[in-house]
Amino acid sequence: MIMAQRLNSADAGFAAAFDAFVVKDRDGGADVSAVVREVIAQVRADGIEAVRAYTAQFDHFALTDETLRVTPEEIDRAEAECDADDLKALDFAVARIRAYHEKQLPKDTRYTDDQGVTLGWRWTCVDAAGLYAPGGRAAYPSSVLMNAIPAKVAGVKRLAMATPAPNGEMNPLVLAAAKRAGVDEIYRIGGAQAIAALAYGAGPITPVDVIVGPGNAYVAEAKRQVFGMVGIDSVAGPSEILVVADGQNDPDWIAADLLSQAEHDPSSQSVLITDDAAFADKVAAAVDVQLRENPRRDIAEAAWRKNSAIVIVASLDDAPALVDKIAPEHLELAVADPESLFNKIRHAGAIFLGRHTPEAVGDYVAGPDHVLPTARATRYASGLSVLDFMKRTSIIGCDEKALAKIGPEAARLADAEGLPSHAKSVRVRLKD
Repeated sequence: MIMAQRLNSADAGFAAAFDAFVVKDRDGGADVSAVVREVIAQVRADGIEAVRAYTAQFDHFALTDETLRVTPEEIDRAEAECDADDLKALDFAVARIRAYHEKQLPKDTRYTDDQGVTLGWRWTCVDAAGLYAPGGRAAYPSSVLMNAIPAKVAGVKRLAMATPAPNGEMNPLVLAAAKRAGVDEIYRIGGAQAIAALAYGAGPITPVDVIVGPGNAYVAEAKRQVFGMVGIDSVAGPSEILVVADGQNDPDWIAADLLSQAEHDPSSQSVLITDDAAFADKVAAAVDVQLRENPRRDIAEAAWRKNSAIVIVASLDDAPALVDKIAPEHLELAVADPESLFNKIRHAGAIFLGRHTPEAVGDYVAGPDHVLPTARATRYASGLSVLDFMKRTSIIGCDEKALAKIGPEAARLADAEGLPSHAKSVRVRLKD
């Protein structure tokens, strides 16, 4: 049997073993920062010519003025190639994702306080956003929807998508998803060079203000390095799922849920917390059976064996504290009363309530965004939303009377900080 790590809260040394599991490095890859730094420098220096060279090198595709941007006609032809039921499912997902994100739109506020000062804030969207969509084997139409729809709901006028086209090939359903989500420009470029082109511009590709979307280690590092020039959603790590389950579940259901994230990448992590050791054994056996049948067995098996765990606790009342330490990307509460646990948990990217809410519905059609913090970042970060494409501007307004009430204290604090011009800019407006 292919076994994940087994931990039991009743064992001596459990706390230390659990803490070591929580902080274990799962990336395990080589440092790509120097390579990415060189790619970005080349794109900044040589623009579209550098992008062409890297595309030929990595995607084996000769990028020309005619093939750089996907035309509306090409998108229509790609859509015509898609299965009608797949397109229907995309439309279903689009409606639900849009409806959810429309409820996130923030409201402007303006008021006058008791000193007569006008205060408030105004929300405005960024002018342009860039979306990276993986290509080739890792082509996910659902990620296009999840990244593009919040931007459009926020009001972004220009949404440019970069997606690699290995050997010139593109996934038709990805293009159909982009069309439905309102993407304005699609470019056949990938890798760190695509992130650099979106951030700094390259030829006909003009710079954007925010870059979102998943990618490999080079794409993630490129996003990290261009942050500051542009905003980014996050530097995403390997996928994660934590399932808290009692013994009343079907072991096959829970095994499938655990493997739903393990099959993403060998660095993914799946964790089961249960108070029923016999049930844990049944889940482990079910995972073993399902792995043998999984076309992505090599990937899922590596994630299950190297990075995953089954944790036995004396009571599910002990689970919330362990969940908060892991701070998972996805959390399923497969118990009879999920609300009682939900109210005790603070750190999770998305929480799935009850036995009939598998994480996969969140990936596609539930409505909330599936772009979520990983690597314990849910301790301080949230999933992608319309707010990632908006910024808040403070509003401050004083008339003569209001300034007379609050100005003297501002000038005094400026004096205390040794900034005389700050103080004078207030005092020159005050009457004796």
